[in-house]
Formats: sequence, C-alpha cells, structure tokens
Amino acid sequence: MSVADYFDSLDYGPAPEADDNVRDWLKSHEAGFGHFIGGGFRPSRSGKTLVTHEPATGEKLAKIALGAAEDIDDAVAAAAKAQSSWEAAGGRQRARHIYALARMVQRHARLFAVLEALDNGKPIRETRDLDIPLVARHFYHHAGWAELQDSELADHQPLGVVGQIIPWNFPLLMLAWKVAPALALGNTVVLKPAESTPLTALLFAELAARAGLPAGVLNVVTGDGSTGSALVKHEGVQKIAFTGSTDVGRIIRAETAGSGKSLTLELGGKSPFIVFDDADMDGAIEGVVDAIWFNQGQVCCAGSRLLVHEGIHDRFIARLKERMDTLRVGHPLDKAIDMGAIIEKSQLDRIRTLVDKGVEEGAEAYTPDIGTPKKGFFYPPTLLTGVEPASTVATEEIFGPVMVAMSFRTPDEAVALANNSRYGLAASVWSENISLALDIAPQLKAGVVWVNATNLFDAAVGFGGYRESGYGREGGLEGAYEYLKPKAWAARKPRKPAPPLPVVEATDSFEPMSVDRTAKLYIGGKQTRPDGNYSLTIVSPKGKVIGEVGEGNRKDIRNAVAAARKAGGWATASTHLRAQILYYLGENLAARTDEFVGRLTVMTGVNKAQAQKEVETAIDRFFTYAAWADKFDGAVHSPPLRGVALAMNEPIGVAGVICPDEAPLLSFVSLVAPLMAMGNRVVAVPSERYGLIAADFYQVMETSDLPGGVLNIVTGHTMELTKTLADHDDVDIIWAFGDGEVSEVVEARSVGNMKRTFVDNGLATNWYDPKVAEGRNFLRQSVQVKNIWIPYGE
Repeated sequence: MSVADYFDSLDYGPAPEADDNVRDWLKSHEAGFGHFIGGGFRPSRSGKTLVTHEPATGEKLAKIALGAAEDIDDAVAAAAKAQSSWEAAGGRQRARHIYALARMVQRHARLFAVLEALDNGKPIRETRDLDIPLVARHFYHHAGWAELQDSELADHQPLGVVGQIIPWNFPLLMLAWKVAPALALGNTVVLKPAESTPLTALLFAELAARAGLPAGVLNVVTGDGSTGSALVKHEGVQKIAFTGSTDVGRIIRAETAGSGKSLTLELGGKSPFIVFDDADMDGAIEGVVDAIWFNQGQVCCAGSRLLVHEGIHDRFIARLKERMDTLRVGHPLDKAIDMGAIIEKSQLDRIRTLVDKGVEEGAEAYTPDIGTPKKGFFYPPTLLTGVEPASTVATEEIFGPVMVAMSFRTPDEAVALANNSRYGLAASVWSENISLALDIAPQLKAGVVWVNATNLFDAAVGFGGYRESGYGREGGLEGAYEYLKPKAWAARKPRKPAPPLPVVEATDSFEPMSVDRTAKLYIGGKQTRPDGNYSLTIVSPKGKVIGEVGEGNRKDIRNAVAAARKAGGWATASTHLRAQILYYLGENLAARTDEFVGRLTVMTGVNKAQAQKEVETAIDRFFTYAAWADKFDGAVHSPPLRGVALAMNEPIGVAGVICPDEAPLLSFVSLVAPLMAMGNRVVAVPSERYGLIAADFYQVMETSDLPGGVLNIVTGHTMELTKTLADHDDVDIIWAFGDGEVSEVVEARSVGNMKRTFVDNGLATNWYDPKVAEGRNFLRQSVQVKNIWIPYGE
C-alpha cells in the first residue's frame, strides 16, 4: 500500500521497534545467564539451566541458571553479610544509591522497554510509556523515604534479609515495587523472578552493580517453582513478598506458618467494571479497552467483569463490539498494535478452555474478525455476554483478554454483583455523578477503586487487596511499613511457660462469692449458655476453685461470628460515636476498679498494687483508643495526574482475637480496643486460665451502650477455639497472642479465605509499656487501606 492508500483507509501500517541493542546484550550472555549473587554472575551449583522463549514467536531467547536450595543458601548468605553495613550506612546514604538506580533506569529506558516486550510479549508502547517510567518513579519515590527515614520512621528498623518472588506479567515493574522500598529502608534482597521472564531482572542487577550498588545488597536467583519454594523455606529470610496466583499464595502462607516471617501477598483478582447510565459512554468504552485488553488481560487487577446499567446495556455492548473491531493484535515490537502475545502455550490453553466453558454454560462469545499472527501465542480480544453471576467465567480469574458482561438495575444491585467474588483487588466505577461514584466506592470490597478511570498506578499510592486477593500493600507509606518492624518489638523475648495450676481435689468447694460463679458466654449483646452446656473450672494459684466459665465450642463460635457480622452498623458508625462508647467503657470499668482488683488478686495471685496497676492501665488504654477513634485518618495523595487518590482507613470486618495469660484484663483490653475503635467487630477468646476476668467485663459492656455483636466473648479451651476461628471463612482477620503453637495454628489454618493474621510468635509483650502494647502499630493492623482514585477536569 502507498502512503496515499493509508490516508484513504486510515489503517495503521507496521511500525517496528529496532531490537539491535537488546540482541547484542543477549549475545554477550550467549553462554547463559548465571545467578546474580554477591555483586556478580555465577552458575548454578548443579550446573542445570532453563531456556526462555519469546511469546511472540516461540523462539529461544536465552539460557538461564536453574536455582536450587544451594544457590538460595549462597544468595541469602551474601544478603545477610551485606545487610548490617547497608543498614548502618543510614537513610541518606542509601537514598543516594536509590536515586542512582532511578537515573540508571532512565538512562537505559529503551533497552529495558524492548527487552521487556520481547521477554513478556506485551506491546512496546506499554513497556515504553507505562512500565519503565513507573519503574523509575518507584525508585525516585522510595529514595525519598530513605532520605526521611531517620525522622519520619525513627521508631522502626529494617526487617533484614527479604525474599521476593515476582510474576511474569509485569517483570520489571514488580521488581521495582518490591526492591525499591526494601532497599531504601535498609533491607537486603534475594529476588526470584518468574521462570518465563527473568531477563529484565538480570539486566537490572547488572546495571545496578555498575551504578555502584554494594555487592550482596541485591541478589537475583533464577529458576522455577522449586527455586521459589527454597527461598520461602529458608530460615535466614525474615520476610517473603510474593505476587502471583492465590493458589501459590496459599502454599506460601502455610509454608511460613509459625516461622516468624513477615508476609506480603498480592494475589489474584476478578475486578468489577461498573458503568452507570449517566456515564460518559465513549470514555467508559475506552476504559474497558484499558481495563481488560491492556497487557492482553494478563493483569491481576484487570477489570474483567463488566457490570452495565440495564438502561444502557444493549447500546453499550453494541458500541463496545464496534470498538473491538478496531483493535490490532500483533508482534509486541510493532508500535501500532494494541495487544501482543500471551506469555506461553499453557496460559493460552487455559484461556481457551475457560472461554469454551463459559459458552457451554450459556454465554455468547464475541471475537472481532481482526486476525492474529499464526506464529507465537496470541489470543484475540473476547467479550462474553449473557453471563450468569455464578458461572465459571464470572467467578474464576481467566488472566487473559476476556471480558464477561452482566447488567444491573440499581446501585445496590451493582454493589452486590461487584462484591460477589472471593477476590477483592480493584474496581472501577463510571458515572458523571461524583456523589454516586463516591457513595459506591466505599461499599466495594476492593483495595483500589478507580473513578472514571482504570489501571492507574503510582509509587505514592498503595496497592493491594482484600480477601483472597491477599494482604499487605505495595507503594506509599503503607507499603514502606511492610519492610519495617517497630524497634520496641525487636527486643521481645520468648514467653516463659506459665506454671502449672494446682490439681483441684474433688472435695474442694467454692469460696463464697458476690457474683454468679458460673459465667456465661457473651454473644450478640446477651449472656448465653454454651451450646454444649459444659463449664471450665477456674482455679487460683493456691488451688482454690474461684468460679466457672462456659466451655464454648464450634457452634458458639459460629453464633458469635454471625452476631459480629450482623453488627455491621458499627463499621459505618461515626468515629465520634465509637470514641464516646470507648470512653464510656473506660469510665464504667473505672467505677468497678475495686471489684476487678479483687478478682485479679485472687485469680492470678498478684498483689493488690500490681492488680491496681493493671486495672488502671486497662482504663487508660480504653481512653487512648477512644482518643484515636476519630484521629487515625487516611491521606490525600497527589499522584502525577490531574486528580487525587484518597487513602481511606477502613475496618477489616470480623476479627477473631486470641488472648494470652499474662495481664489477663489488660491484654484483653489492649487487643479488642483498637479493633473496636477502627470499626471492626470482635469475637474474643479470653485466657483459658483466667477467663473469669473477661466474663466479669461483659457486665461493664452491658452498661456502656455498646451495640450488640460488636464485642463477643467465647470462653473455653484456647487451642480448640483458635482452630475454629482460623478455619471460619466469615472471619476476616485473627489476632493471636500466646504460645508459639497458637501463632502457627492461626497462620497455617487461615489459608481457607486468606484472612489476615497478626501474631506474636510466642514472644512476650510487656502490656504495660505503651511503646510496645498500644498505638499506631496496633491501629495499622486494625484497618485496611482503600485507595480511591478521582481524576478531575475535562
């Protein structure tokens, strides 16, 4: 065709990007890439290798080392050796290195962009204009946190050696998301890139060394799933940060249970794309293109569920199909294409299988007649209509260029359909009525919500999910905290085992008491007898029977969780109201100080002065969290676009709390109060040994205007109730403080719904020290951050 013909047809001609520099770099490593450990490349100990291929052609791209446990040992040793000096260099010195990495990325931007397109199969326009600039942005942003660390994060210290496992869909960007904050804040890293796409990580490591990054600070070990498993299991690693599938995330959660490792999981998604009838239809249709056909739909937060108001549904779908007819699929180095290649044949087969399943279940598939290359792994943009909410394609993550469409009638129905997923990563809301959009956004169970936009990212704005999309955040201040630990917690020692209680003889009898000696459970704002009608005897250190508590079981936990779920109004209650009620709880506890002092002295054996201190500190703790209730705010971020991102601290939902034996009243209050202050509803399991103190406390609750179901108390055998709470799929988070076995059980059994956990790993907490036992560390664990992006202007 001539130039004149192109002007007549308005068809795009090919615009290939040169790849000479990348091919030259690959040729310089023609013998194969080793692992990057301790500042240089070295082969695998076993000598084994893998071959990577270009998704667009299927041709061999490079040979890489296949890492095993011995290689991970070497990398962790190198990282551990470098960590103390890297931390000691201080934030300002580290900032210089991180700035240098940002500039290094910018200097070699085109080399990275072309290599990423070849290695991953995504269009060069995306790697050049989106991925690489955002990579540099992350290093610039986190260099700033390094510079400010000594003043703004002075109460925290780095975790140590961090293991990071990144996926194949955004190889270099995921490296930046994880490596930049880890290094900036004083950690060292062992990075395991995806088996299919390791090349930009290896290039980055090579250039970082040239830029002056000290040896051992960043190590890259390539390989397959077994390599990642060895990294997860390594005892020298203090944290694992993983991005990938929910199934693998479950394995990692189970594998690290009880190890004391910090964990960040960014997992799968099935994100809703909601279009109201007043939306700018042209803008929303372009939003769909960006939501699901960006990176061939191989995006964890892809807007893969299209929910359209029924009044515009048919017109919207017709217009969307017209837009699909103009999309171009081709070689990723062609600057005139919209979609590149699927990563590999196995993923292509999975996409085809799921689409066929959707059609089999009644959906209608639309694929534009636009053609795809015959060589390589390509799949055309696809739209499935007539999809039922419970169908496979509406619930399973396809991870390909496939959009499923449904309609809704009312905003409430839109929210219900959007939240009808086990995932909760992202959502997109389209409406010209900003009041409607900002009413819907907080109701969506998603960590990120875009208003009249989609797939916006920035280093200053946290990213992460709810539910089976994982937990933890990457980016922003909340992401920085994921690579730090409170200095006050670093000095904790293993909890000493409690001395055995004296054996109670059958002839022993109750002491005369002024209250009912057989305490009940407290569920839904009412005293209730345990389902099994069994009781546990509470014995003093002197061997005297001082009372009984109900022995809760699985059904009691079920009832308590149901009551907590029903009390959802607490989450939406004003922070002022929550503060008032917490103040009232503290006030009413103060009015009964003598009673609680007496109970503690008899039950635990402490002297009156110590018991008095415990009660007074518990009262102060209620007052502290009452003060925090309306002050632990979010933030307004200013990302580099015309708009803002609102970081909102939201309650997590239903929280299970396992309380320790030490300071039984104070530890109970210290654990339930921050959760309640932030709007969560709690199912608390008090100390098995000292359960009477919590049973006494529910009498305080009954006089303090606390709505029923906000705080539920189930006494009984700690381990049995812990397992039940951890297994319960309607519990959103568990805090467990006690012996190490309790922490391990909670983490291992939380994998069902990937609930968040906050455990002490058997380390003793000084509940009297406010630096250790109250404040922002507990408040951060009580909320999940939702970032709502609001672009503005024409």
